[in-house]
Amino acid sequence: MNDGIVRLAECGSTNTWALRHLAQLAHGAVVIAERQTAGRGRDGRTWSAPPGTMTFSVVLDPGRADARAIALAAGLACIHAIADAMPGLAPDLMLKWPNDVLLRHRKLAGILCEGADGRLVVGIGLNRAAELPAGIVGTSLHRHGQPPEADALLLAIRSYLMQAVGLCGLRGLDPLLPQLRARDALLGRSLSVEVRDRRIEGTGGGIDADGRLLVIVPGGGIAEIEAGHITAW
Repeated sequence: MNDGIVRLAECGSTNTWALRHLAQLAHGAVVIAERQTAGRGRDGRTWSAPPGTMTFSVVLDPGRADARAIALAAGLACIHAIADAMPGLAPDLMLKWPNDVLLRHRKLAGILCEGADGRLVVGIGLNRAAELPAGIVGTSLHRHGQPPEADALLLAIRSYLMQAVGLCGLRGLDPLLPQLRARDALLGRSLSVEVRDRRIEGTGGGIDADGRLLVIVPGGGIAEIEAGHITAW
């Protein structure tokens, strides 16, 4: 692990593995699995990874940066790393709050942040599979050209993410807001958001300095959503 990367042939979830071995993993350490058998999404959902999907977790000491900011920063890190390697895709890479990266309006990557002992584990599943199983509604880098070699992409994402975490720790989300707003897939769209035991409907109004989703509701008010599930957009 002299490059800070733990390589596993198979595991249930790289996030779970990293959380179990947190004491042995330094800031910036990466756990990557060739095959993940029990991937997890937000709110306890299962997350399935077709062969060829990059499934990895980055261990971070976040300082004053919170999980919401880091999840958004991780999405930007994926976008910048892909745009560097495949510049033709740069205009079509967007963020769907709070944790998805979209390519031409289809899901390309998902992010799951989990914390323990004052540390964070950022799990990323990025699809670069040559073929997608029937019924998968997302997309893959292979569908849009020759993707970068997996290790090069992994190192670029880690580098961008660690830079962003350093910025967020010093200045909060402010330095990333222009990029987040430029990549906001929900801005101006009609939304339906499940928040705890209620549903909020309105128009995407952007992302605020605390990483909350703003929804302009009928009548002109603004709902500030800290956590929720987008059910329609």
